[in-house]
Amino acid sequence: MSDAATLVELDERIAAIRENLRELIEQAAGFSGAEDETFTADRIAEQESRLASLLKEREALAG
Repeated sequence: MSDAATLVELDERIAAIRENLRELIEQAAGFSGAEDETFTADRIAEQESRLASLLKEREALAG
């Protein structure tokens, strides 16, 4: 796979995770209760970690 194709794939994955984060944040605003908030916070943290990893991978590939 070429670097350009890899960058396109990474960009698509980054966009998907950003969309997931947007949706999770919207959901979190509507939740009440510690259990729901903890679950959503954990999912947001997981997505943020994945996003950081993909951004780092993209930077290394593009740079």
